[in-house]
Amino acid sequence: MQPTILWVDDEIDLLRPHIIFLEQKGYKVLTANNGFDAIELVKANQVDIVFLDENMPGIGGLETLPKIKEIKSTLPVVMVTKSEEENIMDMAVGAQISDYLIKPVNPKQVLLALKKFIHGKELVNERQLTDYRTAFMQISSLISSATSYTDWVDIYRKLAAWQVRLSHNPDSNLKQMLEMQFDEANKVFSKYIKSNYLNWFNEKTDKPLLSPSILKTKVFPLLESNTKVLLLIIDNFRYDQWKTIEPILSEKWQVSTEEVYYSILPTATQYARNSIFAGLMPLEIHKKYPDYWVFDEEDEGKNLFEKELLQAQFKRLGMGTKFSYIKTDTLKGVGGGLNIKEFLKNDLAVLVYNFVDSMSHSRTDSEMMRGLAADESAYLSLTRSWFLHSDLREFIEQASSYNIKLVITTDHGAIRVKNPVKVIGDKATSTNLRYKLGRNLNYNPKEVFEVRKPEDAHLPKPNISSSFIFALGNDFLAYPNNFNHYATYYSDTFQHGGVSLEEMIVPFITLNPTGR
Repeated sequence: MQPTILWVDDEIDLLRPHIIFLEQKGYKVLTANNGFDAIELVKANQVDIVFLDENMPGIGGLETLPKIKEIKSTLPVVMVTKSEEENIMDMAVGAQISDYLIKPVNPKQVLLALKKFIHGKELVNERQLTDYRTAFMQISSLISSATSYTDWVDIYRKLAAWQVRLSHNPDSNLKQMLEMQFDEANKVFSKYIKSNYLNWFNEKTDKPLLSPSILKTKVFPLLESNTKVLLLIIDNFRYDQWKTIEPILSEKWQVSTEEVYYSILPTATQYARNSIFAGLMPLEIHKKYPDYWVFDEEDEGKNLFEKELLQAQFKRLGMGTKFSYIKTDTLKGVGGGLNIKEFLKNDLAVLVYNFVDSMSHSRTDSEMMRGLAADESAYLSLTRSWFLHSDLREFIEQASSYNIKLVITTDHGAIRVKNPVKVIGDKATSTNLRYKLGRNLNYNPKEVFEVRKPEDAHLPKPNISSSFIFALGNDFLAYPNNFNHYATYYSDTFQHGGVSLEEMIVPFITLNPTGR
């Protein structure tokens, strides 16, 4: 369709060379020499962009602009003015102009505005296609040559960056390419984990930062430098979700360090988050603090003693740190409203925020939520929309007025599962779709990561014959009974507990207030 430009200027005849030039470039140009006619033309025509003179007799550009926006709020309007006075620009920007040009304008300026506001999305999409095709080959090469946990961090960062970058791109083929590359990466990553994970518990082995070590190595040193810390643990929060909300935080907070660490297996709250607070692997928690550990098949809550585990870690390290602790789905429900000043008065304030995990699980159970987050792009969009309007964002922005350091991290991520894998277990077998703990598990060992001796992975077991298996990549574990029903029901849902880049490589971010 031929793009339509409306050019409004009381000296429109002097702009005839510009109009002829634009028509030769394939644009349809409508003209008006006053604001009233411009408003009528916008009503009567499908206009793609308006060049609007700021200083006209009768009704000027600044008066015409809001009337145009009333008709079509999304219509790009470029103000054209002779004046460079700051108050004129402030009024124009406040009135929602898209851009402005200073007279006399030249054809290059006009074409640049047209490319930006009419052809911008098309040009961006074309550039992304070209860039990703190049990146695809580079990332594929990295996947085939990856030999270390740092290699996989680099690969996942690159893939996650493309996940965020392409989230607004309408090209389904491009997104499918990225999805296929993620699947391939996770297949190779799963082989890497199967070969190397258990070796990470050998003290002499080079290993990544794991869940039990993040407080001791990353958070407590900040406290020792007399810095007050707000530790925000967002349950089930992926690295690409962090990159999605980062721009929203940038006005009040500046990233000091952006790191990742590896969540332990199972990548589930019961194991990974207890491990963070205790500073121990689950087996050691079970041995040292048996009253704080609850096995999968037991009905009690699995994370009821996080505060006590953190206190025990401070005691073991000889630290008398005073801390605040809150766990919630919404801050509005905390005692009728959270007193920020009181919460942040201690050296360490810990906020465990469970909403993202609740959002992920509700997507599994609700057809409406499945529609809102049908794929990765929609899931990231939902994350951004939630955070933008959340009480958590409001709280974090208010906290920026205090002299503290903010740490944002999580216990594990999640992956969108697609492929059911059959497994047989008895009634006592755990119900998680991404891992199973049981005594009589029957499965194809090629399709899972099996840990026959849980103690090798520093995991406790309820019975002497209990073992673990973990789903790989985008697989999920389903029983043969009603297999087709569960395969359909859980396919394309976000799950955690198993082996994937999205679940295991998770963000650890430190931020400082900007002072704005």
